Amino acid sequence: LVIMAAGIGSRFGKGIKQLAPVGPSGEIIMEYSIHDALEAGFNKVVFIIRRDLEEEFRRVIGDKIGKLAEVEYVFQELDDLPEGFSKPEGRTKPWGTGQAILCCKDLVKEPFLVINADDYYGKEAYREAYSYLVETGKNKATEKLPICMVGFKLKNTLSENGGVTRGICNVDEDRMLTSIVETHNIVKKKNGAAVVTEGVEKDIDLESEVSMNMWGLIPEFFDVLEEGFSEFLKDAESGDLKAEYLLPTIIGNLLENGKVTVKVLQSKDKWFGVTYKEDKDSVVNSIKELIAQGHYQKKSGK
Repeated sequence: LVIMAAGIGSRFGKGIKQLAPVGPSGEIIMEYSIHDALEAGFNKVVFIIRRDLEEEFRRVIGDKIGKLAEVEYVFQELDDLPEGFSKPEGRTKPWGTGQAILCCKDLVKEPFLVINADDYYGKEAYREAYSYLVETGKNKATEKLPICMVGFKLKNTLSENGGVTRGICNVDEDRMLTSIVETHNIVKKKNGAAVVTEGVEKDIDLESEVSMNMWGLIPEFFDVLEEGFSEFLKDAESGDLKAEYLLPTIIGNLLENGKVTVKVLQSKDKWFGVTYKEDKDSVVNSIKELIAQGHYQKKSGK
């Protein structure tokens, strides 16, 4: 299980939305995610963090998880770039999820699942992904790299408190991904949802399948990522200081060029996360409901 946590703010554990306690004993969303992953069969956790957060990250969550599974750390840094490239002057924004995963190249040698640190995905998502990755691990890689993503219904991923960004997916009858479009500012409406662009609303189907950055990948994917990152940096040298190398865009391009196949696994569980600080109460209530339904005990996400 690879957890992207480098986007966590510098005031770690002190009012950072991703680390707001949401469980009855102060648990954060990440603890429930790790619990569900271990229950599904995953046995190693890799945290992608910034180096300046390591000591506190270990104290707040890493050491606790280290008692349950093998734990490793990798560091996503702005100046961790391929040979021949250097950080552009004025660049302060991280390079994105593609670079985050690339940081794991020397450490992860098995099929692996990628998640966001601050998203709750539900138990079914981990069971589905684990089964797929175990089967994929038994097969030799073909010309097209076999990867997977867990798809969620758009209606289960919206915030009551503002617009969200989602990868809107087109899926064929065999549950294979045919395209993915990163779509910004999707807002919940009284009777549906809409994409708002410069004040103009365009309705979007609540049943649309979306990506929540839950990708099942294989080690061979690192080579593709590495090659793509160099190309991205060449383009970035002369352009946008905020441009990011993002997994949905990377995978969408690979799909278009016939370099990957993407199996879309389904989860009917409700996603939740703290996109806005006002979302916290809703997340706390969702965790209470899951505990009441017997999915977790009252202590430590178990």
